Amino acid sequence: MKYIFGPVNSRRLGRSLGVDLFTEKICTLNCIYCEVGPTAQLTCKRGKYTPTEEIVAELDAFFSGPDNRADIDTVTVTASGEPTLHVDLGKILSFLRTLAPPRIALLTNGTTFDDPQVRQEVACADVVIPSLDSALPASFRKIDRPAGCLELARVIEGLVTFSLEFTGQLWLEILFARGINDSDDDVSALAEVMARMRLDRIQINTVARPPLESFAQPLAESRLREIGCFFQNRFADVPVDLLAQGAPTADEGGGRQHVEPVDDRLAEIIEMLRRRPCTAADINKTFHLGGPEKVEQSLAPFVRSGQLRLRQYGDRKYYQIQE
Repeated sequence: MKYIFGPVNSRRLGRSLGVDLFTEKICTLNCIYCEVGPTAQLTCKRGKYTPTEEIVAELDAFFSGPDNRADIDTVTVTASGEPTLHVDLGKILSFLRTLAPPRIALLTNGTTFDDPQVRQEVACADVVIPSLDSALPASFRKIDRPAGCLELARVIEGLVTFSLEFTGQLWLEILFARGINDSDDDVSALAEVMARMRLDRIQINTVARPPLESFAQPLAESRLREIGCFFQNRFADVPVDLLAQGAPTADEGGGRQHVEPVDDRLAEIIEMLRRRPCTAADINKTFHLGGPEKVEQSLAPFVRSGQLRLRQYGDRKYYQIQE
């Protein structure tokens, strides 16, 4: 399928069916850490960038399968870019609601929530996970490299307003890059904004996969823990998750334990790699293929042919689609 991928095991959302609304990266930001690559269209303008009827048809086909519904915990709506830029997001979410999945989640950078129409459309999701990487204009420009049409003050006010209106689960994600947005002033400014919001979770992350820019470097685990403790002390009633803490950052989850033939999953593996770089361990955890070594053996011909490439980042090797 063109717009649906998975289901994959997500450490945050369980067994998750992904819905990617775009076929290229259309976004309000061009973040230095983005694992998808550079933004093809840097814009604040909403549009029908992909055919809504095709997305709806794929969702309808998936949920028509007799066993598919039982195989997922969440439908996660996202995009290779910012999903709220799709002008028919509300129609897509409303149609998805008629299919009665266990849970609907939206991953967003939160930059369009100053628009009341966007807030109204997003309100039918069960979980919304927006991001806010900085509350200081200089750091915001450095890490997120926004379109010229964005003003940080309006972004913040939109997020605050949405948090007070939304009745579902709201999990705020913050990604820190070393020397870019991790100063004490940055952390304090974020805390001041978060104190105005209604939050159910705070999720702290750092650069964990090959980033768009080589100067986007991860925080030391000690600094990440220090920031986590600061937020936990400041917001005692809100859980604080350290998403990139120590262990591999691959999504983890329960689910099926039987081993599946790698050949049967190759098309899905390629589609997953189109959306983000993955280690052999990541791929194995998602598809249960008999171990990372089995994945490496199966993908070796694709690396030799040039269809895939291996990129070393830190102490791990990531598979990527060869551009």
